[in-house]
Amino acid sequence: MDERAVLLVAGLADLTVSTVGSALGSAVGTIRGLLRRSDTAELAAEAEHDLMARGRLVLDRYAAVPPAHLEILARHALARRAADDV
Repeated sequence: MDERAVLLVAGLADLTVSTVGSALGSAVGTIRGLLRRSDTAELAAEAEHDLMARGRLVLDRYAAVPPAHLEILARHALARRAADDV
């Protein structure tokens, strides 16, 4: 449950940041149209799923620790040695 909440919050934050520059006037009309739909529960479930997926992408993007620089150099050196031996 905690992971789900974190993913939803991260997805919502990413969505908010990425859409700040969009026009707010058209959003009001879109929200009104969505509220008139008969499948709002299904739409809300899809939105939750999308936000969780977006949150997972954000957390993967920013929470992952990149490999150490020396580790990358060592891997390249090993790959070169292996290529030279062939």
